[in-house]
Order: sequence, then C-alpha cells, then structure tokens
Amino acid sequence: MEKGIQMVVFDWAGTTVDYGSSAPAEVFARIFRSEGIHFTRNEINGPMGMEKKAHIRALLSLETGSKQWEEIHGTKWTEEDVERLYEKFEEELFRVVAEYSTPIPGVVETVNELRRQGIKIGSTTGYNAQMMKQVLPKALQEGYQADCVVTPDVTGMGRPTPFMLFECMRQLKVYPANRVVKVGDTVVDMQEGKNAGACSIGILTGSNLLGLTQEEYEAMEPEELKRRKMETKKKYLEAGADMVIDSITELPAAIAKLNQRM
Repeated sequence: MEKGIQMVVFDWAGTTVDYGSSAPAEVFARIFRSEGIHFTRNEINGPMGMEKKAHIRALLSLETGSKQWEEIHGTKWTEEDVERLYEKFEEELFRVVAEYSTPIPGVVETVNELRRQGIKIGSTTGYNAQMMKQVLPKALQEGYQADCVVTPDVTGMGRPTPFMLFECMRQLKVYPANRVVKVGDTVVDMQEGKNAGACSIGILTGSNLLGLTQEEYEAMEPEELKRRKMETKKKYLEAGADMVIDSITELPAAIAKLNQRM
C-alpha cells in the first residue's frame, strides 16, 4: 500500500465547473416559478449537492414551500408532484447544462498538478448520467476531465450517503478511504466524504455554499466578502469538513499537509 493521499474526488457544479453552481440553482427557480412558487437563492442552495429529486422534496418540505404549495394547489404535495417537477427540471437542465460547463479558474492547472503527483481524479455529482453526457464533452474541450465520474442513478443513492465515493474507489482501485480526499462546495459534499471515512475539504471561491456569482464576488466590498467567507467556513466545519480552503489552487498544498499528518 502506497502512503499518502492517492485520490481526490471532486464535486462537479460549483467545485470544478459552473462558478457558483448557477445552472441547477437557476433551473430550480424556473420550475417552481412555473408553479407559482418562489424560493430565495439561499433556500434553493440549502439542499444543493443532493440528488435532484431529493432536492425537490427538500424544497417542498420547507415551511415556505409547503405553505405556498397548499395555498396555490389547495392540497399537500405528493410524490406524483415530485416526479412531475423532476421531469420538468431534467428537461430544462438538459437543455442548458452544457452552457454551464466551463471550468472554474484554477481547476485545470490544479488537476494537472495533482496528476503529476500521481493522484487519481474521481468525481461524484447530483446530476444523472444523461445530464453528464451533455456536460463531460464541454468540460473536456475546456481542459478538464476526471478519471471516473459517478452519478446517483449508478449507485441508486446520492449524497450524503458514501456510495458514489465508494464506487470511485472501486473503479480506480484506491483503498482504504483514508487515502481519499473529497473536495466540494456544499454541506452534503462534506457529509459524503465523512460518511465514507475520507477527508473532506470545502472550497470557498466559486462555491454554491458561498452563493455568489463571479460578478457578485468580484464587485463585493472586501470586508463584506470576508464576513461571508467566515460564515461559509463555519458551515463547512459544522458539516464535518477537515479543512476549508479559499481557492481550488490551494488544494495541492492542503494535500501536502494531510500527507505530513499521515
């Protein structure tokens, strides 16, 4: 058994591509608006990273979601409603997701550096396999590719369960789990890593949890941005993160620290 970290498992939107995880957030907002229901960006971002049907259930289960649904439809939401909303979500996201597949600044260089160190690159996501068929070629054109990509429909269970991460370990023949680092931008990313027995690292810049577009990030006053990053770091740590880094470019140095501890 080789010593040190052998594999990094990245999340997709908000971690390696799609700054701020804008595609799913926008599509969730659209499909609920079509039902006359309005959620804030923070409410939509709360369950981000989960399998998308589970995300819809989580939004409908919010007090604001349940109340709006009953006011508009005169009854409580059902699993049939979840299925119908998911079909709308899937259709709309499938149409636009490739447009949101540009790697976040620093991703390509960081992944190349990790590969030079002999580290394998896995990926888990809340998107299904059909959606990823749209995403992967576009990301590859921009210079980013993982060694394996696992979706919830492959394992039958999404985050925060560890089974997608375990499937990455199986495909890339890496074990035990303490040789793996999960890197993501949501609470359930951190939980996925910890539930697998891996190390979890949260990223601030470009993350869904920080909840800013690139334009908002660049225009924000430094003190306000610092405050928001501190709040986001706290959420990561409360979710079990072992480390929180500002940018994905800091990941090689973070892994070096983990290797020293090991």
